[in-house]
Amino acid sequence: MIFVSGARAAFASLILVAGIATAQEKPLPTPGIAQLADGVMRPSTALPGVTEALLPQAAPSAHAANFLLLRNGDLLCAWFAGSWEGSSGVGIALSRLKHGTRQWSKPQIIDSRSGESFQNPVLFEESNGTLHIFHSTQPAGGSEDDARTLEVISKDGGQTWTAPRVMFAQPGAYVRHPLVVLADGRWLLPITFIRSKTTTENAGKDFSAMELSSDHGKTWKDCPVPASDGKIQPTVVELAPGNLLALFRSRGSDFIYRSESTDGCTWTAPTATSLPNNNASVQMKHLRDGHLVLVFNNSKTVRKPVTIAVSRDGGKTWPFLRDLELGREGYGAAEGKPKTPGREEYSYPTVTQMRDGKIIVAFTYRRETIKVMSFDESWIRTGRTANQ
Repeated sequence: MIFVSGARAAFASLILVAGIATAQEKPLPTPGIAQLADGVMRPSTALPGVTEALLPQAAPSAHAANFLLLRNGDLLCAWFAGSWEGSSGVGIALSRLKHGTRQWSKPQIIDSRSGESFQNPVLFEESNGTLHIFHSTQPAGGSEDDARTLEVISKDGGQTWTAPRVMFAQPGAYVRHPLVVLADGRWLLPITFIRSKTTTENAGKDFSAMELSSDHGKTWKDCPVPASDGKIQPTVVELAPGNLLALFRSRGSDFIYRSESTDGCTWTAPTATSLPNNNASVQMKHLRDGHLVLVFNNSKTVRKPVTIAVSRDGGKTWPFLRDLELGREGYGAAEGKPKTPGREEYSYPTVTQMRDGKIIVAFTYRRETIKVMSFDESWIRTGRTANQ
């Protein structure tokens, strides 16, 4: 698709100098979203030093992206797409940015099933090139406490995929963040067990665990995180051998929580950090220079802004914060409007580091598509956050 000048101007009008679009005269759905979402990485008109794209739509609704940088330099992005989260046939979408190019591919639905709703794909590549996608599934129209975790595998770089198999059958088994290969070769997959019907009703019963495998995923050891009730969707990094850090979403809509481990199975009880959380997912990445980056909603209420933070001390402090997306003014509580693509929501970020050192982030963009942004680490340190 060619991105014509008129569409480019329309896109620029959505992301003015502060990253905010004038919204008072606009409906919830983004005007011309299908044309704007062409997948081409271009310099941002609002944020010098940033390149960005809206990924092509696979379906009317999109949510919960995750990246995987392949060994050949290609970048994969997976998310779930369909009519709306929880509906029949919602499937796993996959798009690819080939190494050295700036065009994301048209997404393909690689896994879906009538009567079920798939969610939260997690990508992983083995050293032999085998690709895995782990994702949750629940009965269409049901609730997350009935979820299971499935797995699909590709032996040809993501061109074709196996039929899904059940990976974790325990009711409420829910994945969200990438698998970590530990220094000793074990696989660690963070997981949440949902015990609640909704994100608020009895949500304090939901808890986290780490699944550990010493045989490349053939068997798994379940390691519950103590006192993690209401602390879910852990994102994990190994700072050094025997030094692991996890950060958690809080059902209490208060703060991001942290826990530490020396072996991946025994974890400290989560404690609050100084960073806010709005009962939405956050994601952390260990950079090659030893620093950490964290992408989250810098709010205890709505799912905006999307903010990135840098830590130089292993996640103890986060002195550098910069907003990536502020959203539109004048929409108030529209983020919470149910089952409405175009609602005011920017959430569920994923972050990784490219071969050239650039940081790349993706997140849910108004539940209509996925937005991708790329920049240098130094760019973060020259900005600010509106909620600081």
